[in-house]
Amino acid sequence: MALNTAVILAAGAGTRMKSKIPKVLHKVCGLSMIESVIKEVKSSHIENIIVVIGNGAEAVEEELSDMNVSFVLQKEQLGTGHAVLQAKDSIPDSGDVIVLCGDMPLITQETIKAFMRYHKENNHDISILTAELENPFGYGRIVKDDNGLVNKIVEQKDASEDELLIKEVNSGVYCFKAGILKKHLADIDNRNAQNEYYLTDLIEIGVRNKYDIGAFSLSDPKEIMGVNSRKQLAEAESLMRQRIVEKLMESGVSFIDTSNCYIDKEVEVGMDTVIYPGVILKGKTIIGENCIIGQNSRIENGTIEDNVKIQSSVIIDSIVRKGTNIGPFAYLRPGSSIGQNVKIGDFVEVKNASIGDGSKASHLAYIGDAEVGKNVNIGCGVIFVNYDGKNKNKITVEDDAFIGSNVNLIAPVTVRKRGFVAAGTTVTLEVPDGALCIGREKQKHIKNWVDRKKIKE
Repeated sequence: MALNTAVILAAGAGTRMKSKIPKVLHKVCGLSMIESVIKEVKSSHIENIIVVIGNGAEAVEEELSDMNVSFVLQKEQLGTGHAVLQAKDSIPDSGDVIVLCGDMPLITQETIKAFMRYHKENNHDISILTAELENPFGYGRIVKDDNGLVNKIVEQKDASEDELLIKEVNSGVYCFKAGILKKHLADIDNRNAQNEYYLTDLIEIGVRNKYDIGAFSLSDPKEIMGVNSRKQLAEAESLMRQRIVEKLMESGVSFIDTSNCYIDKEVEVGMDTVIYPGVILKGKTIIGENCIIGQNSRIENGTIEDNVKIQSSVIIDSIVRKGTNIGPFAYLRPGSSIGQNVKIGDFVEVKNASIGDGSKASHLAYIGDAEVGKNVNIGCGVIFVNYDGKNKNKITVEDDAFIGSNVNLIAPVTVRKRGFVAAGTTVTLEVPDGALCIGREKQKHIKNWVDRKKIKE
């Protein structure tokens, strides 16, 4: 079976973005535009992917270093035809080649699959992905012959009055038989006002050579939206966010306010979970079933298992297991692992620590670089003093221990099973199994101190 190839154009400067970042690296719902296009292409079972880079080439190549794509460099940006020409030697002699734009983040794998299938089933030499627009101003119009094949693409400025009435427009996405593409790339010339080599010229070349040129019209024209400015970037973000929310609702997720939540493209959410307004779910976050994600919570690269309740809290690079309650106003920093049926309450901060099943830290505590066992109570105002000014040291609290309020645990130190640390204690030595640890100065009273103080004043 002949290999299908994708050539993705990602060399443009994107001057209208007014940015030092290459245009295709700007993100839409958590993924750079070029990364989003590549993922949709890969999901279409196209494995031979060539990315044409130019402006910011090193940054683009670094961003995509783990995506198993090949790169060709377009040293000078001399048009789309010139860009594809740089990839000629990397394109196989047989099979089909789809050419896409790296700044088209809304295109979907379903469209790519349908377009390639249309091209193959109709045995077209060249196919163009098109869309019907109510207002086609500015787009190249698709002009067809009596058999429904493409006769030419005419640009807005060159169109006749009749051609201006055509609503089917060119998306800039094409599919070619590989041999035909490679044969005619060198035939494109730059005799135009911009002195650039345009891929659209291959349509005119194809007509002259009597090739079959088909047009596949999109059902959703938004997919061909290119991003060339900050305004268009925001529009793409909004459209993608709406698409994500709708897909999640179709799978059984509830939203209190669909317009007031921000969910990245790779986030997964389980059935019967309820998402409240102001929620931000970023990166590769996975949320289980029957969870409540309360208002203004932010979760980034977090794993949240079933039946978890999170209220107005921040969770980053951490895992929360079944039946646990988090917040309000809790902060789980990277490396936190919270067990089942745990309570992490208001103004509790956890960092690089594991907390076992059934344990609770209900309020105002810092738990850092620690291993906390099962059924442990951590009182109000407890501080895991893990940093000595140079190194981070570990604190271990074993199962069924009780840490009273306003306790300082000075690392490295261990509280053994069923150890009981009295309120107000500073712990510097190991607490034995089942022992009471109390480290307070003996309380004393100075009689008449208040009256003497007033006399001195």
